[in-house]
Amino acid sequence: MKDDATNNGWRIEVDSEAATAALAADLASLLRGGDVVALSGELGVGKTAFARALIRAIARNPEIEAPSPSFTLMQVYEGDFGKIVHADFYRIEAVHELAELGWEDVVQDAIVIVEWPERSQEIMDADHLDVALYYASEIGPDARIVTIAGHGAFAKRLESFKSLREFLRQAGWDDARRAFLQGDASSRSYETLTKPDGERAILMISPARPDGPPIRFGRSYSAIARLAENIRAFVAIAEGLTAQGLSAPKIIARDLDAGLAIVEDLGREGLVDANGPIPDRYDQAVEALALLHSRKLASTLTLSEGGTYRIPPYDIDALLIEVELLLDWYVDRVARIIVPSGARAVFIKLWRAVLTEVCAADPTWTLRDFHSPNLLWLPDREGVRRLGVIDFQDCVMGHPAYDVVSLTQDARIDVPDELELRLIASYARKRRELDRSFEMTGFTRAYAILGAQRATKILGIFARLDQRDGKPQYLAHMPRVQRYLTKSLRHPALDDIARWYATHLPNVFVV
Repeated sequence: MKDDATNNGWRIEVDSEAATAALAADLASLLRGGDVVALSGELGVGKTAFARALIRAIARNPEIEAPSPSFTLMQVYEGDFGKIVHADFYRIEAVHELAELGWEDVVQDAIVIVEWPERSQEIMDADHLDVALYYASEIGPDARIVTIAGHGAFAKRLESFKSLREFLRQAGWDDARRAFLQGDASSRSYETLTKPDGERAILMISPARPDGPPIRFGRSYSAIARLAENIRAFVAIAEGLTAQGLSAPKIIARDLDAGLAIVEDLGREGLVDANGPIPDRYDQAVEALALLHSRKLASTLTLSEGGTYRIPPYDIDALLIEVELLLDWYVDRVARIIVPSGARAVFIKLWRAVLTEVCAADPTWTLRDFHSPNLLWLPDREGVRRLGVIDFQDCVMGHPAYDVVSLTQDARIDVPDELELRLIASYARKRRELDRSFEMTGFTRAYAILGAQRATKILGIFARLDQRDGKPQYLAHMPRVQRYLTKSLRHPALDDIARWYATHLPNVFVV
Protein backbone atom coordinates (compact mmCIF):
# COMPACT_ATOMS: atom_id res chain seq x y z
CA MET A 1 0.00 0.00 0.00
CA LYS A 2 1.37 3.39 -0.98
CA ASP A 3 0.13 6.71 0.42
CA ASP A 4 0.51 10.06 -1.28
CA ALA A 5 -0.90 13.36 -0.04
CA THR A 6 -1.81 15.73 -2.87
CA ASN A 7 -3.48 19.11 -3.17
CA ASN A 8 -6.66 17.31 -4.27
CA GLY A 9 -6.79 14.97 -1.28
CA TRP A 10 -5.15 11.79 -0.15
CA ARG A 11 -4.16 9.28 -2.83
CA ILE A 12 -3.55 5.67 -1.80
CA GLU A 13 -2.42 2.76 -3.99
CA VAL A 14 -3.72 -0.66 -2.91
CA ASP A 15 -2.51 -3.76 -4.70
CA SER A 16 -5.23 -6.30 -3.86
CA GLU A 17 -8.83 -6.75 -2.81
CA ALA A 18 -7.62 -7.61 0.70
CA ALA A 19 -5.61 -4.39 0.90
CA THR A 20 -8.63 -2.39 -0.27
CA ALA A 21 -10.79 -4.02 2.41
CA ALA A 22 -8.10 -3.35 5.02
CA LEU A 23 -8.07 0.33 4.08
CA ALA A 24 -11.86 0.47 4.44
CA ALA A 25 -11.67 -1.22 7.84
CA ASP A 26 -9.00 1.25 8.91
CA LEU A 27 -11.12 4.16 7.73
CA ALA A 28 -14.03 2.88 9.82
CA SER A 29 -12.25 4.03 12.97
CA LEU A 30 -12.69 7.61 11.76
CA LEU A 31 -16.48 7.43 11.54
CA ARG A 32 -19.21 8.14 14.07
CA GLY A 33 -22.96 8.67 14.13
CA GLY A 34 -24.15 11.43 11.79
CA ASP A 35 -21.24 11.04 9.34
CA VAL A 36 -21.73 10.77 5.60
CA VAL A 37 -19.36 8.89 3.28
CA ALA A 38 -19.74 9.57 -0.47
CA LEU A 39 -18.43 6.52 -2.33
CA SER A 40 -17.83 6.98 -6.07
CA GLY A 41 -16.20 5.13 -8.98
CA GLU A 42 -16.98 3.30 -12.19
CA LEU A 43 -19.24 0.27 -12.40
CA GLY A 44 -17.50 -2.81 -11.03
CA VAL A 45 -14.62 -0.92 -9.45
CA GLY A 46 -15.47 -2.26 -5.99
CA LYS A 47 -17.61 0.37 -4.27
CA THR A 48 -19.95 -2.16 -2.69
CA ALA A 49 -17.03 -4.32 -1.53
CA PHE A 50 -15.47 -1.23 0.04
CA ALA A 51 -18.77 -0.35 1.74
CA ARG A 52 -19.14 -3.93 2.98
CA ALA A 53 -15.71 -3.79 4.63
CA LEU A 54 -16.64 -0.46 6.24
CA ILE A 55 -19.90 -1.86 7.60
CA ARG A 56 -18.28 -5.00 8.99
CA ALA A 57 -15.56 -2.96 10.71
CA ILE A 58 -17.99 -0.45 12.22
CA ALA A 59 -20.25 -3.25 13.48
CA ARG A 60 -17.25 -5.38 14.53
CA ASN A 61 -18.90 -8.31 12.81
CA PRO A 62 -17.10 -9.94 9.86
CA GLU A 63 -20.13 -12.17 9.20
CA ILE A 64 -22.44 -9.35 8.06
CA GLU A 65 -23.40 -10.11 4.47
CA ALA A 66 -23.97 -6.46 3.45
CA PRO A 67 -25.41 -7.01 -0.04
CA SER A 68 -25.58 -4.27 -2.65
CA PRO A 69 -28.57 -1.95 -2.14
CA SER A 70 -28.88 -1.36 -5.91
CA PHE A 71 -32.49 -2.56 -6.02
CA THR A 72 -33.67 -1.81 -2.48
CA LEU A 73 -31.94 1.64 -2.58
CA MET A 74 -31.14 1.35 1.14
CA GLN A 75 -29.94 -1.27 3.59
CA VAL A 76 -30.12 -0.39 7.30
CA TYR A 77 -28.01 -2.07 10.00
CA GLU A 78 -28.64 -1.47 13.70
CA GLY A 79 -26.94 -2.75 16.83
CA ASP A 80 -24.79 -1.74 19.79
CA PHE A 81 -22.63 0.17 17.30
CA GLY A 82 -25.54 2.47 16.41
CA LYS A 83 -27.10 2.64 12.98
CA ILE A 84 -25.53 2.33 9.54
CA VAL A 85 -27.36 3.21 6.33
CA HIS A 86 -25.91 1.87 3.07
CA ALA A 87 -27.56 3.55 0.07
CA ASP A 88 -27.18 3.34 -3.71
CA PHE A 89 -28.39 6.35 -5.70
CA TYR A 90 -27.73 4.84 -9.16
CA ARG A 91 -31.43 4.44 -9.88
CA ILE A 92 -32.47 7.72 -8.26
CA GLU A 93 -33.81 10.26 -10.74
CA ALA A 94 -35.24 12.89 -8.39
CA VAL A 95 -34.79 13.89 -4.76
CA HIS A 96 -38.47 13.33 -4.01
CA GLU A 97 -37.91 9.58 -4.46
CA LEU A 98 -35.72 9.64 -1.35
CA ALA A 99 -38.28 11.70 0.54
CA GLU A 100 -40.90 9.06 -0.24
CA LEU A 101 -38.61 6.46 1.31
CA GLY A 102 -38.41 8.51 4.53
CA TRP A 103 -34.75 9.34 3.96
CA GLU A 104 -34.43 12.08 6.59
CA ASP A 105 -35.88 9.92 9.36
CA VAL A 106 -33.86 6.84 8.38
CA VAL A 107 -30.48 8.58 8.34
CA GLN A 108 -30.97 10.47 11.61
CA ASP A 109 -27.82 9.94 13.74
CA ALA A 110 -26.66 7.13 11.43
CA ILE A 111 -23.36 6.58 9.66
CA VAL A 112 -24.45 6.96 6.03
CA ILE A 113 -22.54 5.35 3.14
CA VAL A 114 -23.76 6.48 -0.28
CA GLU A 115 -22.76 4.90 -3.60
CA TRP A 116 -23.23 7.09 -6.71
CA PRO A 117 -23.61 10.28 -4.61
CA GLU A 118 -23.36 12.43 -7.75
CA ARG A 119 -26.95 11.39 -8.62
CA SER A 120 -28.28 13.49 -5.74
CA GLN A 121 -25.65 16.01 -4.70
CA GLU A 122 -28.24 18.37 -3.21
CA ILE A 123 -28.85 16.09 -0.23
CA MET A 124 -25.17 15.53 0.58
CA ASP A 125 -24.11 17.15 3.83
CA ALA A 126 -21.50 19.92 3.55
CA ASP A 127 -19.41 18.02 6.12
CA HIS A 128 -18.70 14.67 4.54
CA LEU A 129 -15.98 12.29 3.42
CA ASP A 130 -15.38 11.61 -0.27
CA VAL A 131 -13.92 8.22 -1.21
CA ALA A 132 -13.30 7.51 -4.92
CA LEU A 133 -11.99 4.23 -6.38
CA TYR A 134 -10.17 3.91 -9.72
CA TYR A 135 -8.81 0.93 -11.63
CA ALA A 136 -5.01 0.62 -11.52
CA SER A 137 -4.21 -2.20 -13.94
CA GLU A 138 -0.66 -0.89 -14.31
CA ILE A 139 -0.08 -1.92 -10.69
CA GLY A 140 -1.93 -5.25 -10.76
CA PRO A 141 -5.19 -6.89 -11.85
CA ASP A 142 -6.90 -6.29 -8.51
CA ALA A 143 -5.13 -3.04 -7.68
CA ARG A 144 -6.98 0.20 -7.11
CA ILE A 145 -6.16 3.83 -6.53
CA VAL A 146 -8.27 5.30 -3.75
CA THR A 147 -8.56 9.04 -3.23
CA ILE A 148 -9.96 10.35 0.03
CA ALA A 149 -10.92 13.96 0.74
CA GLY A 150 -12.60 15.55 3.75
CA HIS A 151 -15.05 18.39 3.30
CA GLY A 152 -16.01 20.94 5.95
CA ALA A 153 -15.37 19.73 9.48
CA PHE A 154 -14.26 16.37 8.09
CA ALA A 155 -11.05 17.89 6.71
CA LYS A 156 -9.45 18.25 10.15
CA ARG A 157 -10.54 14.78 11.21
CA LEU A 158 -9.04 13.29 8.08
CA GLU A 159 -5.75 15.05 8.75
CA SER A 160 -5.67 13.50 12.24
CA PHE A 161 -6.42 10.11 10.71
CA LYS A 162 -3.55 10.49 8.24
CA SER A 163 -1.21 11.53 11.05
CA LEU A 164 -2.14 8.38 12.94
CA ARG A 165 -1.44 6.13 9.95
CA GLU A 166 1.93 7.80 9.41
CA PHE A 167 2.76 7.48 13.10
CA LEU A 168 2.02 3.75 13.02
CA ARG A 169 4.08 3.33 9.86
CA GLN A 170 7.12 5.11 11.28
CA ALA A 171 6.83 3.16 14.55
CA GLY A 172 6.74 -0.15 12.65
CA TRP A 173 3.18 -1.00 13.69
CA ASP A 174 1.33 -0.26 10.44
CA ASP A 175 0.83 -4.01 9.82
CA ALA A 176 -0.84 -4.49 13.21
CA ARG A 177 -4.49 -5.41 13.53
CA ARG A 178 -6.30 -2.67 15.43
CA ALA A 179 -9.26 -3.26 17.75
CA PHE A 180 -11.07 -0.71 19.87
CA LEU A 181 -10.29 -1.35 23.53
CA GLN A 182 -12.08 1.33 25.46
CA GLY A 183 -12.75 4.96 25.92
CA ASP A 184 -13.02 6.65 29.27
CA ALA A 185 -14.78 9.61 30.73
CA SER A 186 -12.55 11.93 28.70
CA SER A 187 -11.76 12.43 25.01
CA ARG A 188 -9.02 9.76 25.16
CA SER A 189 -9.47 6.42 23.43
CA TYR A 190 -7.45 3.22 23.31
CA GLU A 191 -6.96 0.41 20.81
CA THR A 192 -5.14 -2.88 20.96
CA LEU A 193 -2.46 -3.43 18.32
CA THR A 194 -1.58 -6.99 17.35
CA LYS A 195 1.20 -7.70 14.85
CA PRO A 196 1.09 -10.77 12.60
CA ASP A 197 3.67 -12.44 14.86
CA GLY A 198 1.43 -11.93 17.90
CA GLU A 199 3.29 -9.00 19.49
CA ARG A 200 0.81 -6.72 21.25
CA ALA A 201 0.71 -3.11 22.36
CA ILE A 202 -1.80 -0.39 23.18
CA LEU A 203 -2.42 2.60 20.95
CA MET A 204 -3.30 5.67 23.01
CA ILE A 205 -5.08 8.48 21.17
CA SER A 206 -5.05 11.51 23.43
CA PRO A 207 -5.65 14.76 21.53
CA ALA A 208 -4.82 18.00 23.27
CA ARG A 209 -7.64 18.94 25.61
CA PRO A 210 -9.59 21.88 24.14
CA ASP A 211 -9.75 24.71 26.64
CA GLY A 212 -13.36 25.31 27.64
CA PRO A 213 -14.99 28.65 28.31
CA PRO A 214 -13.61 30.74 31.17
CA ILE A 215 -15.68 30.25 34.32
CA ARG A 216 -13.57 31.91 36.98
CA PHE A 217 -10.55 34.22 37.04
CA GLY A 218 -10.54 34.01 33.22
CA ARG A 219 -9.71 30.29 33.42
CA SER A 220 -11.60 27.20 32.27
CA TYR A 221 -12.75 24.35 34.51
CA SER A 222 -9.99 22.03 33.26
CA ALA A 223 -7.32 24.65 33.96
CA ILE A 224 -8.59 25.31 37.49
CA ALA A 225 -9.01 21.59 38.24
CA ARG A 226 -5.46 20.94 36.98
CA LEU A 227 -6.44 18.38 34.34
CA ALA A 228 -3.75 17.29 31.89
CA GLU A 229 -3.69 19.42 28.75
CA ASN A 230 -1.95 16.91 26.49
CA ILE A 231 -0.21 13.54 26.29
CA ARG A 232 3.08 14.95 27.62
CA ALA A 233 1.72 14.48 31.16
CA PHE A 234 1.09 10.76 30.59
CA VAL A 235 4.58 10.20 29.19
CA ALA A 236 6.28 12.11 32.01
CA ILE A 237 4.40 10.34 34.81
CA ALA A 238 4.84 6.92 33.16
CA GLU A 239 8.59 7.41 33.07
CA GLY A 240 8.55 8.79 36.62
CA LEU A 241 6.63 5.83 38.05
CA THR A 242 8.92 3.37 36.27
CA ALA A 243 11.94 5.13 37.76
CA GLN A 244 10.36 4.65 41.21
CA GLY A 245 10.12 0.90 40.66
CA LEU A 246 6.43 0.63 39.73
CA SER A 247 5.00 -0.94 36.57
CA ALA A 248 3.68 1.83 34.36
CA PRO A 249 3.37 1.04 30.63
CA LYS A 250 6.65 1.35 28.76
CA ILE A 251 6.44 4.02 26.04
CA ILE A 252 7.26 2.27 22.75
CA ALA A 253 6.68 5.24 20.45
CA ARG A 254 5.25 8.71 20.85
CA ASP A 255 4.19 11.79 18.94
CA LEU A 256 3.59 14.42 21.59
CA ASP A 257 2.34 17.05 19.14
CA ALA A 258 -0.27 14.70 17.64
CA GLY A 259 -1.27 13.23 21.01
CA LEU A 260 -0.34 9.68 20.04
CA ALA A 261 1.56 6.95 21.85
CA ILE A 262 2.14 3.24 21.52
CA VAL A 263 2.60 1.78 24.97
CA GLU A 264 3.22 -1.60 26.54
CA ASP A 265 0.14 -3.81 26.92
CA LEU A 266 0.03 -4.77 30.60
CA GLY A 267 -2.81 -7.24 30.06
CA ARG A 268 -6.35 -7.38 31.43
CA GLU A 269 -5.95 -9.12 34.80
CA GLY A 270 -7.12 -6.77 37.51
CA LEU A 271 -7.41 -6.55 41.28
CA VAL A 272 -11.02 -7.72 41.41
CA ASP A 273 -12.94 -10.84 40.44
CA ALA A 274 -16.60 -11.88 40.47
CA ASN A 275 -16.56 -11.70 44.28
CA GLY A 276 -15.15 -8.19 44.45
CA PRO A 277 -11.71 -6.97 45.57
CA ILE A 278 -8.95 -9.58 45.88
CA PRO A 279 -7.44 -8.69 49.29
CA ASP A 280 -3.85 -9.79 48.61
CA ARG A 281 -3.72 -7.68 45.46
CA TYR A 282 -5.15 -4.67 47.28
CA ASP A 283 -2.44 -5.16 49.91
CA GLN A 284 0.12 -4.81 47.13
CA ALA A 285 -1.56 -1.63 45.93
CA VAL A 286 -1.42 0.09 49.34
CA GLU A 287 2.19 -1.05 49.72
CA ALA A 288 3.00 0.65 46.41
CA LEU A 289 1.38 3.86 47.64
CA ALA A 290 3.24 3.70 50.94
CA LEU A 291 6.49 3.24 49.06
CA LEU A 292 5.84 6.30 46.87
CA HIS A 293 4.60 8.47 49.73
CA SER A 294 7.63 7.75 51.90
CA ARG A 295 9.93 9.34 49.32
CA LYS A 296 10.65 12.94 48.44
CA LEU A 297 9.26 13.09 44.93
CA ALA A 298 10.16 15.95 42.62
CA SER A 299 7.42 18.08 41.08
CA THR A 300 9.46 18.63 37.89
CA LEU A 301 10.27 15.60 35.75
CA THR A 302 12.74 15.32 32.88
CA LEU A 303 11.43 13.49 29.81
CA SER A 304 13.68 10.88 28.24
CA GLU A 305 13.51 12.62 24.86
CA GLY A 306 14.35 16.00 26.39
CA GLY A 307 12.40 18.78 28.01
CA THR A 308 10.65 18.81 31.34
CA TYR A 309 7.16 18.46 32.74
CA ARG A 310 5.97 20.18 35.92
CA ILE A 311 3.36 18.34 37.97
CA PRO A 312 0.76 20.95 38.98
CA PRO A 313 -0.33 21.45 42.61
CA TYR A 314 -3.64 20.07 43.87
CA ASP A 315 -4.38 23.47 45.33
CA ILE A 316 -7.42 24.91 47.06
CA ASP A 317 -8.90 26.25 43.81
CA ALA A 318 -8.73 22.79 42.19
CA LEU A 319 -10.26 21.02 45.19
CA LEU A 320 -13.05 23.58 45.53
CA ILE A 321 -14.02 23.66 41.84
CA GLU A 322 -14.44 19.89 42.08
CA VAL A 323 -16.83 19.91 45.05
CA GLU A 324 -18.88 22.60 43.32
CA LEU A 325 -19.77 20.01 40.67
CA LEU A 326 -22.26 18.65 43.20
CA LEU A 327 -24.10 21.99 43.17
CA ASP A 328 -23.81 22.48 39.42
CA TRP A 329 -24.86 19.03 38.21
CA TYR A 330 -26.20 16.82 41.00
CA VAL A 331 -28.33 18.89 43.35
CA ASP A 332 -30.74 20.47 40.86
CA ARG A 333 -30.78 17.79 38.18
CA VAL A 334 -30.54 14.51 40.10
CA ALA A 335 -31.69 15.26 43.65
CA ARG A 336 -34.27 17.77 42.31
CA ILE A 337 -33.55 20.16 45.17
CA ILE A 338 -33.10 23.92 44.91
CA VAL A 339 -30.29 25.23 47.10
CA PRO A 340 -30.49 29.01 47.75
CA SER A 341 -27.53 31.16 46.78
CA GLY A 342 -26.74 31.91 50.43
CA ALA A 343 -26.55 28.21 51.25
CA ARG A 344 -24.30 27.66 48.23
CA ALA A 345 -21.93 30.32 49.56
CA VAL A 346 -21.87 28.62 52.98
CA PHE A 347 -21.14 25.27 51.29
CA ILE A 348 -18.06 26.69 49.59
CA LYS A 349 -16.92 28.51 52.74
CA LEU A 350 -17.12 25.34 54.85
CA TRP A 351 -15.23 23.30 52.28
CA ARG A 352 -12.58 25.99 51.91
CA ALA A 353 -11.85 25.81 55.64
CA VAL A 354 -11.24 22.05 55.79
CA LEU A 355 -9.45 21.83 52.43
CA THR A 356 -7.04 24.62 53.33
CA GLU A 357 -5.90 22.40 56.19
CA VAL A 358 -5.27 19.50 53.79
CA CYS A 359 -3.36 21.71 51.33
CA ALA A 360 -0.90 22.71 54.06
CA ALA A 361 0.55 19.19 54.28
CA ASP A 362 3.73 18.14 52.47
CA PRO A 363 2.60 17.09 48.98
CA THR A 364 3.42 13.94 47.03
CA TRP A 365 2.44 12.52 43.65
CA THR A 366 -1.33 12.14 43.70
CA LEU A 367 -2.24 9.94 40.74
CA ARG A 368 -5.91 10.89 41.21
CA ASP A 369 -7.47 7.82 39.57
CA PHE A 370 -5.79 5.11 41.63
CA HIS A 371 -8.67 2.60 41.69
CA SER A 372 -9.73 -0.73 40.23
CA PRO A 373 -10.27 0.22 36.54
CA ASN A 374 -6.72 1.55 36.37
CA LEU A 375 -4.83 -1.13 38.30
CA LEU A 376 -3.64 -4.38 36.72
CA TRP A 377 -2.10 -7.53 38.16
CA LEU A 378 1.20 -8.76 36.70
CA PRO A 379 1.90 -12.13 38.39
CA ASP A 380 5.15 -12.71 36.50
CA ARG A 381 6.82 -9.71 38.15
CA GLU A 382 8.21 -9.28 41.66
CA GLY A 383 7.26 -7.07 44.59
CA VAL A 384 5.40 -3.84 43.89
CA ARG A 385 6.16 -4.30 40.19
CA ARG A 386 3.33 -6.84 40.17
CA LEU A 387 1.01 -3.83 40.29
CA GLY A 388 0.44 -2.30 36.86
CA VAL A 389 -0.74 1.32 36.88
CA ILE A 390 -2.47 3.16 34.02
CA ASP A 391 -4.50 6.37 33.52
CA PHE A 392 -2.41 8.69 35.67
CA GLN A 393 -2.01 11.69 33.35
CA ASP A 394 -3.98 13.97 35.72
CA CYS A 395 -1.38 13.44 38.46
CA VAL A 396 -0.96 16.42 40.80
CA MET A 397 1.10 17.28 43.86
CA GLY A 398 -1.34 16.63 46.69
CA HIS A 399 -1.99 14.95 50.02
CA PRO A 400 -1.03 11.23 50.21
CA ALA A 401 -4.44 10.32 51.65
CA TYR A 402 -6.19 11.08 48.36
CA ASP A 403 -4.95 8.03 46.44
CA VAL A 404 -5.45 5.77 49.46
CA VAL A 405 -9.11 6.74 49.65
CA SER A 406 -9.42 6.41 45.86
CA LEU A 407 -8.43 2.76 46.26
CA THR A 408 -10.35 1.90 49.41
CA GLN A 409 -13.56 3.76 48.51
CA ASP A 410 -13.72 2.66 44.88
CA ALA A 411 -16.62 4.32 43.04
CA ARG A 412 -17.18 1.32 40.76
CA ILE A 413 -17.02 -1.65 43.15
CA ASP A 414 -18.00 -2.29 46.77
CA VAL A 415 -15.05 -2.33 49.14
CA PRO A 416 -16.26 -3.91 52.41
CA ASP A 417 -15.71 -1.82 55.55
CA GLU A 418 -13.50 -4.48 57.14
CA LEU A 419 -11.23 -4.59 54.08
CA GLU A 420 -11.04 -0.81 53.99
CA LEU A 421 -9.91 -0.69 57.62
CA ARG A 422 -7.40 -3.49 57.04
CA LEU A 423 -5.91 -1.69 54.05
CA ILE A 424 -5.58 1.60 55.95
CA ALA A 425 -3.79 -0.25 58.77
CA SER A 426 -1.52 -1.99 56.28
CA TYR A 427 -0.67 1.34 54.63
CA ALA A 428 0.10 2.92 58.01
CA ARG A 429 2.39 0.05 59.02
CA LYS A 430 4.36 0.30 55.80
CA ARG A 431 4.61 4.08 56.01
CA ARG A 432 5.99 3.87 59.56
CA GLU A 433 8.57 1.31 58.46
CA LEU A 434 9.79 3.64 55.72
CA ASP A 435 9.19 7.03 57.36
CA ARG A 436 9.29 7.40 61.15
CA SER A 437 7.75 10.89 60.89
CA PHE A 438 4.45 9.47 59.60
CA GLU A 439 1.61 10.51 61.92
CA MET A 440 -1.59 8.46 61.83
CA THR A 441 -4.03 10.87 63.50
CA GLY A 442 -3.44 13.62 60.97
CA PHE A 443 -3.55 11.12 58.11
CA THR A 444 -6.91 9.71 59.29
CA ARG A 445 -8.37 13.22 59.48
CA ALA A 446 -7.16 14.02 55.95
CA TYR A 447 -8.46 10.65 54.76
CA ALA A 448 -11.99 11.54 55.90
CA ILE A 449 -11.84 15.05 54.45
CA LEU A 450 -10.55 13.90 51.08
CA GLY A 451 -12.92 10.92 51.05
CA ALA A 452 -15.83 13.33 51.40
CA GLN A 453 -14.34 15.72 48.84
CA ARG A 454 -13.81 12.94 46.35
CA ALA A 455 -17.28 11.44 46.78
CA THR A 456 -18.85 14.90 46.44
CA LYS A 457 -16.90 15.51 43.26
CA ILE A 458 -17.73 12.10 41.78
CA LEU A 459 -21.47 12.55 42.30
CA GLY A 460 -21.21 15.76 40.29
CA ILE A 461 -19.03 14.15 37.60
CA PHE A 462 -21.32 11.14 37.17
CA ALA A 463 -24.35 13.44 36.88
CA ARG A 464 -22.49 15.53 34.30
CA LEU A 465 -21.48 12.45 32.31
CA ASP A 466 -25.12 11.47 32.12
CA GLN A 467 -26.64 14.85 31.33
CA ARG A 468 -23.97 16.52 29.24
CA ASP A 469 -22.12 13.60 27.67
CA GLY A 470 -24.89 11.03 27.21
CA LYS A 471 -23.23 8.37 29.42
CA PRO A 472 -26.00 7.21 31.80
CA GLN A 473 -24.10 4.03 32.78
CA TYR A 474 -22.30 6.00 35.50
CA LEU A 475 -25.56 6.62 37.37
CA ALA A 476 -25.58 2.99 38.55
CA HIS A 477 -22.61 3.78 40.80
CA MET A 478 -24.20 6.75 42.58
CA PRO A 479 -25.74 4.86 45.55
CA ARG A 480 -22.31 3.43 46.37
CA VAL A 481 -20.69 6.87 46.23
CA GLN A 482 -23.46 8.30 48.42
CA ARG A 483 -22.71 5.62 51.03
CA TYR A 484 -19.00 6.51 50.96
CA LEU A 485 -19.83 10.18 51.39
CA THR A 486 -22.16 9.50 54.29
CA LYS A 487 -19.45 7.42 55.98
CA SER A 488 -16.77 10.11 55.56
CA LEU A 489 -19.07 12.84 56.85
CA ARG A 490 -19.23 11.09 60.24
CA HIS A 491 -15.68 12.25 61.09
CA PRO A 492 -15.63 15.15 63.60
CA ALA A 493 -13.51 17.23 61.21
CA LEU A 494 -16.56 17.42 58.93
CA ASP A 495 -19.27 18.17 61.50
CA ASP A 496 -20.23 21.52 59.98
CA ILE A 497 -20.23 20.16 56.43
CA ALA A 498 -22.27 17.14 57.56
CA ARG A 499 -24.89 19.48 59.04
CA TRP A 500 -25.04 21.37 55.72
CA TYR A 501 -25.71 18.14 53.80
CA ALA A 502 -28.32 17.01 56.35
CA THR A 503 -30.07 20.39 56.17
CA HIS A 504 -30.06 20.99 52.42
CA LEU A 505 -30.07 17.43 51.06
CA PRO A 506 -32.05 15.62 53.78
CA ASN A 507 -33.51 12.97 51.48
CA VAL A 508 -30.11 12.04 50.11
CA PHE A 509 -27.70 12.11 53.05
CA VAL A 510 -28.69 11.02 56.53
CA VAL A 511 -25.56 11.53 58.58
